[in-house]
Amino acid sequence: MIRTTLASVLLSAALVMPAFAQDESEEDIDDVLGDILGEDTPSSDDGGDEISGSDIADERRDLEAGDLDDKVGVKSDDIVLPEEEGRKRRVIKTLQRKDFLKIGRYEIAPHIGALTNDPFINRYLVGASFTYHATEIFGIELSGSFSPDFGQGDWKAVTEQLVTRNRVSPDISKVQYYAGGAFVFSPIYGKIAVANRGIIKFDVYVAVGAGIANTQEDLEALQAENDPSHPAHLTENQNHPTTNLGGGFKVIFSENFAARLEGRTLSYVETVSGDTLEMKNNFLLLAGGSFFFPNMK
Repeated sequence: MIRTTLASVLLSAALVMPAFAQDESEEDIDDVLGDILGEDTPSSDDGGDEISGSDIADERRDLEAGDLDDKVGVKSDDIVLPEEEGRKRRVIKTLQRKDFLKIGRYEIAPHIGALTNDPFINRYLVGASFTYHATEIFGIELSGSFSPDFGQGDWKAVTEQLVTRNRVSPDISKVQYYAGGAFVFSPIYGKIAVANRGIIKFDVYVAVGAGIANTQEDLEALQAENDPSHPAHLTENQNHPTTNLGGGFKVIFSENFAARLEGRTLSYVETVSGDTLEMKNNFLLLAGGSFFFPNMK
């Protein structure tokens, strides 16, 4: 009986070892046990129990069935076959559900900004946009911006020198306001881990549309304010059909608020000094916040 128990223990060890579980067949395990027992296997003449191939097979079936408690003192709960162990592994989801949704919601976004590429004047902007998000990717936007006129306070240093010292009249027209609409396409939504302390959610978008821009010529810079016959008076105030192209990104803080930074280009044809056509391309840099409503469903 002692050697029979020893055979059972050796068989248990062979089954628990992953190498035997994966690479060895049932016949291989039986051969190994036969090699281990060898000539020391007791026979019925010695008063012991003879171990045959059928005994080993029975022990193996008992082990797989978990019925070894009363045979070798091993609890069946402590024996986990490789295939059973695999089913107990924890599954970690690498793709998680999106926790910020825009579909069916409205967005109001006040902004401030500046016109950055005019070589002669500074123009500052204040305005807002209103967007309806038909889907997570597509939205329809209405927007408008106003730029207050500060007179000579808008002039840059080079303009001050040209007008007051050199008596040169640069071509200056000021954007007074803009209004238009656009289709908004938001192809990218993502998350960034910052120093292992938090997650920043962001949304990247582009806008394509059109609108109307109003401009006013600076008669003082053109030295025409006291000359009623100057042709600049004929085109002092103009409205221009313009494109509205750009894009930006939002940093999302909650389901109802995000900070945003964007750039827009306004391209239009302007009449200068009454008789000259000139292509204008103004770049607007805008910053603000976005308020979403109603709450996510």
